[in-house]
Amino acid sequence: MLSSPILVSLTFFISLPLVLLFSPQFLTTSYLPFTSDTHDHTLFRRASVTAAHTTTTTTNNPKIAFLFLTNSNLSFAPLWEKFFSGHRHLFNIYIHADPSSTVADPGGVFRRRFIPSKKTNRASPSLISAARRLLASALIDDPHNQYFALVSQHCVPLLSFRFVYSYLFCNSIHSSFIEILSNETNLYDRYVARGENAMLPEVPYEEFRVGSQFFVLARNHAAVVVRDKKLWRKFRLPCVTEEPCYPEEHYFPTLLSMEDRKGCTGFTLTRVNWTGCWDGHPHLYTPSEVSPGLIRRLRVSNSSYPFLFARKFSPECLAPLMEIADDGIFDEFGNTKDILM
Repeated sequence: MLSSPILVSLTFFISLPLVLLFSPQFLTTSYLPFTSDTHDHTLFRRASVTAAHTTTTTTNNPKIAFLFLTNSNLSFAPLWEKFFSGHRHLFNIYIHADPSSTVADPGGVFRRRFIPSKKTNRASPSLISAARRLLASALIDDPHNQYFALVSQHCVPLLSFRFVYSYLFCNSIHSSFIEILSNETNLYDRYVARGENAMLPEVPYEEFRVGSQFFVLARNHAAVVVRDKKLWRKFRLPCVTEEPCYPEEHYFPTLLSMEDRKGCTGFTLTRVNWTGCWDGHPHLYTPSEVSPGLIRRLRVSNSSYPFLFARKFSPECLAPLMEIADDGIFDEFGNTKDILM
């Protein structure tokens, strides 16, 4: 007969996969900086199972999951703290921090919200993987998460939390806000960046799309992303041409366009200024540019959807942004007046 310690060890070993599969808080209660392929496989499988048993309309207390994708400190944490203040029951936060960088825990509402992560590189499939980990973690962690907003350390809110929450849950009928474009001038060059026929047969050229890396997805579309394997096999292939293929700008628009184009607005809610930019980096706002007028201008969209967030702001912009936060950004009357004008 086995001794008691051996029985205990054997029981723990057998039950560990079940703990990983069903424990709802396992991923987000502490900062676990590194993840493995095995962990990712388990994570996406858990998220797919969880999503299959929950829908977009099963909760009376819907929340927004804010997914922070970063490789440096969250410089604007104090501004986001002010944004979130008073609404703790209506949101959750998840942070994917590049483990090769030293990213400090900002504390407050961000405390211990780091998920197991891997190194990320610009214009590589690693950014797709990071966003998928964030979506999967949020799907598993809380069934009340109904919208999933991907932002970076350079993003700032343009409106109050109350406005953002009301806008998403009262106006959109659970559509996803993701930019989906099919007429970009260099679209074909991006399509063949992995090889002329590398994307076939899963992704014919006429189905290939491009869009902003930053999105706000409804829960049903977050589930589509975490359970996808077919398109991921193609978009994880390395580029073989000099033209950067920017897979993080292609995978999500292409996948959701093919799966449920009518369920997506085709527009992003994150404003980015590409005026005069040619090297793949958007305009970086500096402290001298920050003003209530800038915030009002950044909210305005050419579509019927306002911008709720904006990037790319330098860390030094924190002080002037905090100075105008109460009256220039989070003022409820000003929010409503500006958007309705």
